[in-house]
Amino acid sequence: MSRIVLTRVSPMTTVQDAGRPGLFAHGIGASGPMDRAGYALVAAIAEVPCGAAIEIGPLGLDFTYHGTPLSAGVAGGEFSLIVDGEPRPWPSRIDLVENTKVSIKPGPQGNYAYLRFAAEIGVPAILGSRSTNATVGLGGFDGRMLAAGDELGLEDLPDTQTEPTRPETAAPGDPIRFVWGIHADLFSGPVRSGFTASEFRISARMDRMGVRLDDSGSVFTDAKLLNLVSDAVVPGDIQILGDGTPIVLMRDNQPTGGYPRIGTVIDADLDRFAQIRAGRMVRFEPVTVAHAHRIAKWQP
Repeated sequence: MSRIVLTRVSPMTTVQDAGRPGLFAHGIGASGPMDRAGYALVAAIAEVPCGAAIEIGPLGLDFTYHGTPLSAGVAGGEFSLIVDGEPRPWPSRIDLVENTKVSIKPGPQGNYAYLRFAAEIGVPAILGSRSTNATVGLGGFDGRMLAAGDELGLEDLPDTQTEPTRPETAAPGDPIRFVWGIHADLFSGPVRSGFTASEFRISARMDRMGVRLDDSGSVFTDAKLLNLVSDAVVPGDIQILGDGTPIVLMRDNQPTGGYPRIGTVIDADLDRFAQIRAGRMVRFEPVTVAHAHRIAKWQP
C-alpha cells in the first residue's frame, strides 16, 4: 500500500473531508475544511477524483511519498511548493513516484492549504466522515492533529467518486459580509454603527474553533454585555465575550454558547475569513438574509 511519511508538520494540521453535517442536534459539529473552496479546488487542479485532504496549517508541511505512481494536488491560500528540490507553481498538480519529497512552506497569504491524493487517506470513517475534531478527539488520525513522524496509508478510492469541478472564489480584501444576529438589539445603535464602520485586527488567538479579533477601535469597550442562557450557535456566529472581545466561531465550534451574538458571517464568506492571517485588518458589512440566500444560490 502507498503511504506518506510526514517529516515536518505545522500546528493545526489535520485530516479533513466534507465533514459531518446534520449532527449538531446531537452535540457533534460538522468539522470539515476551514476553506471549502480551497478543498474543492484541489481536485480540479489534480484533474482526478480525490479523497480526504490533509488540511495544512500556516507553517506548511514536508513529506516523503512511498509507493506506485500517484497523482495529487495542492491548493488553498498562497503557499510555496517545492517538489524534489524544484520550485513549482501554486496551486499545482503533483505526480508522485517512489521517494518523491514535497515541501510546502508559507507564502504571501492564507492560513490553510490542502493536499489531496487520487486515493483515500487510510483513517477510519467515524459517523460517516474522516474529518478531525481534535478538541474532542474525534475522527482523523487518532483524533488528533498530525505530527512529524506520522505515516498515513493511501487506499484506493471507491468507484462512486464524482468528477472534480473548479469552484469560484471571492476577492480577497473585500469586507466580510454578515447578517445581524438575534442579539443585535442588545447593543446600542452607536455600538452597531461602530461595528460596521471600524476595522478589527485578526489576532494570533485562532484555531478551528474560533478566531478572536482585536477591537483596536474600542467599539465594545463601553457596551453593556450580558451573559445569556446558553443556546445553539453555528459557524460564523460573531460572539462578544464578557471582556468585549469579538470572536468568530469556526468549523469546530461548540454546539451552544452563552454570550451575545451580534451577527453571523454568511456562509459564502466564511472560507475567505478563515484564510486571513493574524495581524491583518478586516471589516464587516451587513447584508439582509434574503441577500445572503441569493449569494448562496450563486455558489457552486
